[in-house]
Amino acid sequence: MYRAPVDEIAHVLKHVAGLGKAIEDGRFGDLSEDLVDAILAEAGRFASEEIAPINEIGDREGATLKDAEVTTATGWKKLYRDWIGGGWNALTGPEEFGGQGLPTLLSVAAFEMWNSGSLAFAIGPTLTIGAVEALEKHASEELQQTYLEKLVSGEWTGTMNLTEPQAGSDLAALKSRAERRDDGTYRIFGQKIFITYGEHDLTDNIVHLVLARLPDAPAGTRGISLFLVPKFMVDDDGSLGARNDVFCASLEHKLGIHGSPTCVMIYGDGKFGDEPGAIGYLVGEENKGLACMFTMMNNARLHVGMQGVAVAEAAYQKALAYARERTQGKAAGHEGAGMSPIIEHPDVRRMLLTMKSLTAASRAISYCCAHAIDLARVSEGDEKTRWAERAGIWTPIAKAFSTDAGMDVASLGVQVHGGMGFIEETGAARFFRDARIAPIYEGTNGIQAIDLVTRKLPLSDGAAVAGLIAELREDAESVRASNSAELDGVADALTAALDDLEAATEWLGNALKDGRKDAALAGATPYLRLFGLAAGGALMARGAVRGGNDGGGTSRAALARFAALNLLPETAALRRVVTGGGDRLAEAASTALD
Repeated sequence: MYRAPVDEIAHVLKHVAGLGKAIEDGRFGDLSEDLVDAILAEAGRFASEEIAPINEIGDREGATLKDAEVTTATGWKKLYRDWIGGGWNALTGPEEFGGQGLPTLLSVAAFEMWNSGSLAFAIGPTLTIGAVEALEKHASEELQQTYLEKLVSGEWTGTMNLTEPQAGSDLAALKSRAERRDDGTYRIFGQKIFITYGEHDLTDNIVHLVLARLPDAPAGTRGISLFLVPKFMVDDDGSLGARNDVFCASLEHKLGIHGSPTCVMIYGDGKFGDEPGAIGYLVGEENKGLACMFTMMNNARLHVGMQGVAVAEAAYQKALAYARERTQGKAAGHEGAGMSPIIEHPDVRRMLLTMKSLTAASRAISYCCAHAIDLARVSEGDEKTRWAERAGIWTPIAKAFSTDAGMDVASLGVQVHGGMGFIEETGAARFFRDARIAPIYEGTNGIQAIDLVTRKLPLSDGAAVAGLIAELREDAESVRASNSAELDGVADALTAALDDLEAATEWLGNALKDGRKDAALAGATPYLRLFGLAAGGALMARGAVRGGNDGGGTSRAALARFAALNLLPETAALRRVVTGGGDRLAEAASTALD
């Protein structure tokens, strides 16, 4: 059974990401480390004792659709009610609408634990919190007053409606349309697919954020507007009124996250309402909806990165417990009469340490991303720009590297279980199935790599990335200065990996400046992995050096050394792929794809 690693999470928050210093400097008001510890402890308890025990039920039963109404799995509704009853949905919400106004970093740490309990459960609140952020930044005061309090509390949930059958990653192909009405509202028509929690029985109302085009909109992404479309209209006194003309037509049958209803949504076919067309309200300005939606998407990308961390942690815990119990063969040096626990075999130890290393690296990267977002929010001027750029760099790495790691770790978890891992009853396969969606939704990992190379590397003419690499080099030098026997060889391995990262960064920058965009894009995905490995290794070393007296310093040092000597050598190969693979890719594609 999953047990939230509260102590390790607190250590990474405070000593790696930087929350401890920020609290000391008063950057987050009266937030104290004691309050942080209390929130993490209770969030971890809820994840371990309330969410995790019903994850299997959600996977087995899934959600069901009848007469346009969705019923979630047994226990799901009570779990959600208990969750919002604890105030968890309001953790980072604006205080003027009932939220607690706490840092994003604390929220994503809690969401890690809730996602380890169940990805299928936690993805719903993730989108509601993203909707809150989008409405807080872009909606009119009237819309905020009508909807934010209920969304912040979790009494209502929010969704994100982008994808259509012909428009996945390329939103320029979007066809859903909006028509103006004289009363200032709009009528929305169209079909949306892959809508997470688009319909469910957890709350009385669902607030959809929908992208659509106006009749006179410019072509492409410059002609997309964002609309708020409630399932039920809201009367002037705040009570629920008539049913809006939007409904779930079908549920997708998915590889994993079965407990989460993934809906095909129909807007405006006349099934509900006095006339065809779902009533919607403009969010932001006409034809500028994509910028509004990206507020929600960037929030979701970090939280999906946390899903990668979460499933990795849960899969690792299950594999470790199994390896301690399962006996097979006799390991070298085993003196007992019976078979050895498989954890005594070197290859099983290698797999487990790889799982733990990838989890730790992903956690540190994702928490650093969240901390940068927080500091950008509370800073001004040049400092605000610097932290916003840092968050921009970290976001695609947190999303892509962490979700790839989640897949790798879940797969290794199945391998540690051997044949039993291929059997559903052990639960190892569930983590593998659930993990597979995370590299796909909220922007595929290939798109994250493109974003990193084409949009984030050029920030401040390359100075933003250079500053981050320089900071990571300081971690390598801290290891060197520590003269720690437990970290022997780590500084050299980190320096070599960061040299690879710097060389690949320079090559990509020159390729973009020279107009060789195809060559740069060919190396984008290996470059993102290179960045994640080098940065993750450095951050793990930072956590080991700053281990303090909490009893975890030695084990963190051992894990950082394992990662440096076993995972970081891959950066040299990735550097060669980035700087030399583009031409070969084009050549192979022209002759070998048939």
